[in-house]
Amino acid sequence: MRNAFHDDLDQLSNQLVGLAELAGSALAVATRALIDGDVELAATVIAGDARLDALRADLETHAVDLLARQAPVASDLRAVVTALRMASDLERMGDLARHVAKVARRRHPRTAVPPELVPTMTAMGQVAAQMVAKTAAVIATKDLAQAAELDHDDDAMDALHRQLYAALLAPSAQYPTDVAVDLALIGRYYERYGDHAVSVARRVVYLVTGRYATTPSA
Repeated sequence: MRNAFHDDLDQLSNQLVGLAELAGSALAVATRALIDGDVELAATVIAGDARLDALRADLETHAVDLLARQAPVASDLRAVVTALRMASDLERMGDLARHVAKVARRRHPRTAVPPELVPTMTAMGQVAAQMVAKTAAVIATKDLAQAAELDHDDDAMDALHRQLYAALLAPSAQYPTDVAVDLALIGRYYERYGDHAVSVARRVVYLVTGRYATTPSA
């Protein structure tokens, strides 16, 4: 019976990895749509969010079924509850990718990102891709050292976020109001995406140690 239960816990972990991979793919495609002004790519991200939502719903159903059938205690209960919370973070990451794609679609046939800010936005997309890939690996391996790395990755995302705002607020900036608002929102979406990746890492630390640290390395 316990072996079967732990197989079910492994399935939850695999479902979480799948959610992380979908959230990563969604933002990667949304970033391309944003920078290239590709409305078709944007549409695939927006439509694809339903799949991520469905996978989260499946995970929740599975987790609740485990709670009802097995009445887990101690570390097993912690694993199920933590999986539910991580699923919420990962689903929100998918939502943020959809928000980015919606900006790209709304600004078509123009691109939402002015040429001089493309390097910053490209870098934000690259950091986000690195973070979500690491998040998936941390879920699968429960590697606490790798979980700690996500906090440093998030520092890089925050620095890029500040760089974007500095460009928008520079005295020489002449961006139309709608462009500036879009860019401010986009920057926030990427910054929050990184925050959710860090949140997942912290939940893995809690799962392994029983302590919910203020940072993954604490």
